[in-house]
Amino acid sequence: MQGETRWYHDVAYFWGGAFLANTIPHLVNGISGSPFQSPFATPPGEGLSSSTVNVLWGMFNLVVAYLLLVRVGRFDLRRTRHVAAAGIAMLLMALMLARHFGALHGGRL
Repeated sequence: MQGETRWYHDVAYFWGGAFLANTIPHLVNGISGSPFQSPFATPPGEGLSSSTVNVLWGMFNLVVAYLLLVRVGRFDLRRTRHVAAAGIAMLLMALMLARHFGALHGGRL
């Protein structure tokens, strides 16, 4: 059946949502010129990377999110199942990032 959502599409949409959420803090900090944590800092995820590194990392996450959400299957914003898979991942990633960065910046959940 054409257009059928397979289980691995849901997995791709879930991870696409996670990468999309991770795009936001890196792009916002990078574009605003602020140093921010990245996997390339020392120590990884805790030290500060330059705004340029964060723009590049944010854009990489956006490209991966695009590939997972748009190029796998047929993601449809009108299908609750598709949006739920991406949205749940975005929420979980946002909460995880809030706890991680909150511990480094004084804001905790």
